[in-house]
Amino acid sequence: MALVFHVPDLACSACVDTVTKAIQSVDAAAQVSADPKTKQVNVDTAASEAAVKTAITNAGYTVAQA
Repeated sequence: MALVFHVPDLACSACVDTVTKAIQSVDAAAQVSADPKTKQVNVDTAASEAAVKTAITNAGYTVAQA
């Protein structure tokens, strides 16, 4: 399932790496693309939206309403 999240505190490539690893901890096969300029994270995953949001939050980032 394709999901799109707005992560306002996504600031740099290290943040992208952290968020990607967090998402892949709930779905190792997840495809993640994130852009620190737009603060947008696109995820293609079999995991639920709630599980992905929780993973991002547990990594220390905020998920805002898109």
